[in-house]
Amino acid sequence: FSSEGTKYGCGHYQVTRKVRKIDCNNQYCTHSIRHPPNCMDCSRCERYLGPDFKETITFTTPNYCASCQYWFKGPGAQHIR
Repeated sequence: FSSEGTKYGCGHYQVTRKVRKIDCNNQYCTHSIRHPPNCMDCSRCERYLGPDFKETITFTTPNYCASCQYWFKGPGAQHIR
């Protein structure tokens, strides 16, 4: 995919809009047009999408993403005495 999204202060990138799908043309990828519909051993084929091919940052914030906010600055954070 090619996407647009927000870059957080913790370093994470969150997709806000998927721009377009880019085919990897890999016969072992279940998302590709080249993957055979009658695949004999699909257990060896890639089922999950990797990182986006192109990530365009449309907004940058010094704040942490929701997950990191909880663990590093919220109730989940370990406070040093």
